[in-house]
Amino acid sequence: MKKGIFGKSLLVTLMASVLLVGCGDENADTSEASGNNNDNTENNSENENAEGSMDGVPERFAGDEETKIRVIRKIGGDDHTAQFLAGASEEGSSLGFDVDVFTANGDSARFHDAIAQAIDENVDGLIISHGDDSATFDAVNEAREAGIEVVTFDSVPELEDIEGVTSTSQDDEALATLALEQLVQDHDGEANIVYLWVDGFPPMVRRNNIFQEYMDEYEGLVEVDRFGVAAEDTTGQTQNAVSAMLNAYPEGEIDAIFATWDAFAIGAARAINEVNRNEIDIYGIDVSNADLEIMQQEDSPWKYTAAVDPKQIGSVNMRILAKKLAGEETPVTYDLDATLISQEQLQTSDEAVNMESLQNIIPEWGKSDEFLEDWMETLKANN
Repeated sequence: MKKGIFGKSLLVTLMASVLLVGCGDENADTSEASGNNNDNTENNSENENAEGSMDGVPERFAGDEETKIRVIRKIGGDDHTAQFLAGASEEGSSLGFDVDVFTANGDSARFHDAIAQAIDENVDGLIISHGDDSATFDAVNEAREAGIEVVTFDSVPELEDIEGVTSTSQDDEALATLALEQLVQDHDGEANIVYLWVDGFPPMVRRNNIFQEYMDEYEGLVEVDRFGVAAEDTTGQTQNAVSAMLNAYPEGEIDAIFATWDAFAIGAARAINEVNRNEIDIYGIDVSNADLEIMQQEDSPWKYTAAVDPKQIGSVNMRILAKKLAGEETPVTYDLDATLISQEQLQTSDEAVNMESLQNIIPEWGKSDEFLEDWMETLKANN
């Protein structure tokens, strides 16, 4: 994605009809041939009606009215963002929507400029991701006053107070719990931990709450150091920080790293591999193709990651927005279910596992029919 430029996602379907004319024997029974042609005509007519039917589709989408959607994400530069945007774009395009996506790569000014531009252009719907400040509340409120439908992801909880807005998130408490519970189990409740976390983002705050609960509950868990920064080069900065920590803490003084973001985990894994400190286990949150590649490497320290399919997050957010545009009831909040992925599971595969093939290892992965209505399937068939 080019910085500062909306990447337009268009789905164009080209359909071609081929007329096949068959010539029979001159002495063939013309009445029988006529009967067959009538049957074929009836069958073709039924098929055309089935394919072109808009029965059950809300009036808002049954005509030729264009539906303009803008997906705006504050953070970027990572695989998770790319998959989230792809999921939203593909789902919207399959419904016949005109979808633009934009990532501000952590730049607040660009993020809010993009929202203001969308409001000025009077788009029909907005999906806003990682709005983490009070200005996001003001912007969403302005959008709603302009009649724009809004769904948010991993944004400030105050947005729930704006009428008509649905706030979605990964189940961050479950993500943190899955990873930390495994850490406790693997280390019998006693471990020196490096904590990779950054404040200021709602999902990080929720994950931190769970981390603090575990630290209070298990006296054997000791936080020996921490680091966290959200930037375009988060992974690189994390790698440098963890390298410095490894120099400060000789072998045996760090048992595990809890990384609350996969950008942190990637940097930590690289630092550990550089100095062969594979006695340290990484427990992460989020997943991408890059993450899976690292986890599958021989002697990789990254043992577990808790995640929600980012592409499904984008798809589900788009479906909720479609329901709003259709005038249907939607929830104020919605949490997407979390899954724990282990290195051991990945190693059972004879081939390299990626985001597409992960469902072959974890059957429930990447499958969700949440908010998928029958009329949406009809729209997809017609687009």
